[in-house]
Amino acid sequence: MRDNQRPPEGDWATWLILAGRGFGKTRVGSETVRRWVQDFPFVNLIGATSDDARDIMIEGESGILAICPRQERPAYLPSKRCLEWPNGARSLIFTADEPERLRGKQHMKLWCDELGSWRRPEAFVQAMLGLRLGALPQAIVTTTPKPVRLIRELMADIGTVTTRGSTYDNRGHLAPGFFARIINRYEGTRLGRQELNAELLDDVEGALWSGELIKAARVRKAPDMARIVVAIDPATTSGEDSDETGIVVAGRGVDGHAYVLRDLSCRLSSNGWGNRAINAYREFRADRIVAEVNNGGDLVEDVIRVIDRNISYRAVHASRGKVVRAEPISALYEQKRVHHVGLFAELETQMCSFVTDNFDGSPDRVDALVWALTELMVHREPTPNIRFLSI
Repeated sequence: MRDNQRPPEGDWATWLILAGRGFGKTRVGSETVRRWVQDFPFVNLIGATSDDARDIMIEGESGILAICPRQERPAYLPSKRCLEWPNGARSLIFTADEPERLRGKQHMKLWCDELGSWRRPEAFVQAMLGLRLGALPQAIVTTTPKPVRLIRELMADIGTVTTRGSTYDNRGHLAPGFFARIINRYEGTRLGRQELNAELLDDVEGALWSGELIKAARVRKAPDMARIVVAIDPATTSGEDSDETGIVVAGRGVDGHAYVLRDLSCRLSSNGWGNRAINAYREFRADRIVAEVNNGGDLVEDVIRVIDRNISYRAVHASRGKVVRAEPISALYEQKRVHHVGLFAELETQMCSFVTDNFDGSPDRVDALVWALTELMVHREPTPNIRFLSI
């Protein structure tokens, strides 16, 4: 193994490997698990999805079954979601798509793969809460770098040792055709910088928002509000694998600018997100709840009216594409007429990843933001009584 594939010295808590495609991240993870189970009986694995855990971490060409000598090779028990090692050690297999399965589970050591692609970042929180057995609990995280909050927080943690590497580091072990077709095609491009050179890019090319744009207009406190709305972009289903319901509270200040006051997006049942939206309506003394009804039909209003029939409510219909609706709002940001009151990490990450022809997942938070600001700044109504905020 190369020097940048060997575990760092010291009593670190997390070894974060940010590396490009073909660097050998899976091999490093597999070898680390193989070494750990010689001394620790509880070394567990978390893949981005169940398929990834099986096809890459366990059965892949650089996975655990492939790299272990016959006498050390574990028995893979898919029905029990575990590996049983010859020396009695046991590795439980989890997926980031099911964070609730991690609740209450304990680990001595962990291998987390492709953290930047986890759809449910809360799975990492649950994993870390369970990493508490033994004298030195540790995790190895192998991932292609993506500008998500989870990776940034991990890099900033004093217990993290970060190893950087590119596809070129492992060129001698990759097929020549890979370089001829893939490297030459993407070398020098933005995608190549992320996937090959392992650069942590702040913004996504073509995105309607950038981190700098949002940061430049951020404020600590909002002025008095002329109008406040709560916007909902409802998920059509509920459950761990469902999309989030976007809920954003925003207001138009007496200065004519818009202020994003709260991101309350969640993955809850209709009763759960309904109560959350109405509580925000009352807390902020909002004028109206606005909600997209293309997918939910009358569901949203029914949910709202069951909880409080006196809520001021407007249904909005998406007659145009998401990008077309978002472009006027993006322009307001460029004009510095929209301000975030504090930091909204998940919302801002989604905004900076929202591009014309691609988005990984449903942009629920962005949709709710766009509906709120459209109501306040595009389809303006007469100004009611001024509200004084203390947030």
